[in-house]
Amino acid sequence: MRAVLGLDIGTSSTKALLARFDGTVIAEVGRRHEVDRPEQGLVEMDAAVWWDEFTALTRELLERVPDAEVEAVGVSGIGPCVLLTDDAGEPLRPAILYGVDTRTAEMLPAVTAELGGEDAVRSRCGSALSTQAAGVKLAWVARHEPDVWARAARFTMPSSRVVELLTGEYVLDHHSASQCTPLYDVHEDTWIDAWCERLAPGLAMPRLVWSGDRAGAVTAAAAAATGLPVGIPVTAGTIDAWAEGVSVGAAVPGRMFLQYGTTMFMIAPTDEPVSVPGMWTTVGTRPGQPSVAGGMATSGAITDWLRRLVDGEWSTMLEEARCAGIGAHGLLMLPYFAGERTPIADPDARGVIAGLTVRHTRGDLYRATLEATAYAVRHNVEVLREAGVEVHELVGAGGGLLGRLWPTIVSDVTGLPQTVPSVTIGACYGSAFLAAGLVEDVDVTAWNPPAARIDPDPAATAAYEPGYRDYRELYEATKAVVHRLAARGRSH
Repeated sequence: MRAVLGLDIGTSSTKALLARFDGTVIAEVGRRHEVDRPEQGLVEMDAAVWWDEFTALTRELLERVPDAEVEAVGVSGIGPCVLLTDDAGEPLRPAILYGVDTRTAEMLPAVTAELGGEDAVRSRCGSALSTQAAGVKLAWVARHEPDVWARAARFTMPSSRVVELLTGEYVLDHHSASQCTPLYDVHEDTWIDAWCERLAPGLAMPRLVWSGDRAGAVTAAAAAATGLPVGIPVTAGTIDAWAEGVSVGAAVPGRMFLQYGTTMFMIAPTDEPVSVPGMWTTVGTRPGQPSVAGGMATSGAITDWLRRLVDGEWSTMLEEARCAGIGAHGLLMLPYFAGERTPIADPDARGVIAGLTVRHTRGDLYRATLEATAYAVRHNVEVLREAGVEVHELVGAGGGLLGRLWPTIVSDVTGLPQTVPSVTIGACYGSAFLAAGLVEDVDVTAWNPPAARIDPDPAATAAYEPGYRDYRELYEATKAVVHRLAARGRSH
């Protein structure tokens, strides 16, 4: 049976699948893992997990489907992350994760000034520096861990690390590179050599390849470790949100992609690179597909935190949240449980729950969580529109679509219709699609046609309006106190 393998390394789990060349999923497997939080603001991961889970899940899939003839491999993962390795390819420290790791916050003004100011950075990179920027994370290691930096030869992300171990090729896809601000020029699609040497002195930058292009082929050593055939092609891979966007055909200006996961990610394709204050300008998985992206630091992570806190069962709590109704009986939440990325770029923001009484239930809390993330989506949409980026439709993917309550709330709060695709497995499906494209022509609309459309309820949209205004006001009203609390938290 002809097949392709797609794998995605997420924040809380790794997922893999085998698919036929028509998009039919043959089998899927997964494995949960944890990130490390050694202290407040630091979020890291043992990179050995990436390859260990890739090899284990690949072998599990091949054992489940013994007649599968895998012809290509695609990989995606969380990002932008920074893993430094030595000349032998051995990791020198745990990987520093994407914008949820806020260690670079205090460096941003000084690095911006070093490069000539925010306008100079924006003019080449499309985005201002933020804790999301992988280039500043490299500079942090160079300046704070000189012993590590002295031995550093290469840097990879989850997807490119697996690609390197599969193929022996040191590459990075253009999209991931465009999130290495300020090291990549989004207009020229290339590394900015002078800034690379300034912030990451002596580090060999990876060869740039578009996400769906061939990075290399499975080596004999990788075949022995995984059970894959020697010589089959491997894509360059990309960051998970973009792979997931590929899986639902989201690269169309006017359609904003939403990734419902541990964090919420948003991608608004544009006709040309557009700089939007508080958000990230990136290139896409193919040439000529620029976009503006946004991301919450937590979304599904909050619902999972609440479920574990009250020892609840997901489907029961979802029904309780449905019954709570609009406004969660007077509860309002700020979903900044790990700071916030876009559009406020505030690493010291924190979660706030306002309006609690002894009468509130876990269903009310769960509902308030879903509404808070929907308000955050609307905030990002408004910032995009103010900058002239068109958004008239949403397309969703990810585990949060199950049960339909969460996407329904998002559509009602934003007033935007939302397409739900047939397959919502996520980034590993997009990675499989990119892998199939190495072998033959494939069409994502045939792979994954729309399954449903969620239209906003005008009455619900109107009912959410006061809550959204209070949401925006609550952040401003509590910011000073919350920042003081964040500072105290760091001192303990």
